[in-house]
Amino acid sequence: MKVALVRLREAGQLMTYQVSEDLNVHDYVVVEADRGMDYGEIIEISDVTTSADSDSDKESAFKKIIRKLSPEDLAQIKTNKQEAKDAMKLCARKMREYKLNMKLVDAEYSFDKKKIVFYFTSEGRIDFRELVKELAKIFKIRIEMRQIGVRDEARLFGGIGPCGQGLCCCRFLKNFEPVSMKMAKTQKLPLTSGKISGICGRLMCCLSYEYKNYRELSKGLPKEGQSLNTAQGKGKVLSVNVLKRVAYVELEDGRLEKVDFEENA
Repeated sequence: MKVALVRLREAGQLMTYQVSEDLNVHDYVVVEADRGMDYGEIIEISDVTTSADSDSDKESAFKKIIRKLSPEDLAQIKTNKQEAKDAMKLCARKMREYKLNMKLVDAEYSFDKKKIVFYFTSEGRIDFRELVKELAKIFKIRIEMRQIGVRDEARLFGGIGPCGQGLCCCRFLKNFEPVSMKMAKTQKLPLTSGKISGICGRLMCCLSYEYKNYRELSKGLPKEGQSLNTAQGKGKVLSVNVLKRVAYVELEDGRLEKVDFEENA
């Protein structure tokens, strides 16, 4: 059985659906939702191994993809997006009336317009129950307030990264993985924030892509500043090339020696 990982709407949650027709990654589809229908983009398609006895149980565990988006569906989504902008203006006004310390970032209707999601950022937790009640009376549909982080905000708006390409979070990342300063240090990258931060202001997601390889290749290598005994005598490690597994050592007599740890392995 094939299943597809679908990102709902433009920046919604990731959900797994059963695939019953010829579909491909990046296809936009209409899917079953908890209360009606929604739409999203297929991020990944994979096979699920099942036995004959468990086939029916596996299939019932997943909601289904109803169809690919048609021209009529696309027109409906375009209309929904325009109306969501008007809904966002009204919600922002109500936030000010309730004096809520939150920044409204975006709004999205579900495909069938039975739900609208308002995305916001805030430094702390916000009690927005009264706001939701009033919005529900105005729109007469299900209201969802979803607090997001600055990385989610960047995904919503998109942009170009320091590498000159579209943001990874918009193009292919399924989830945000933890990124630490240790990853930058291990890869010998400059530790100035402007060099290793994305447009969201957080450490770039791509710092994690090669971290595992650097960590493995670093095993057995000396650290910069460390004393090291070489075939030519004792010295101090000036620099280390992790990828080539080479260290440059300044000997006590001032000579520079290249030590190849690949050969010594």
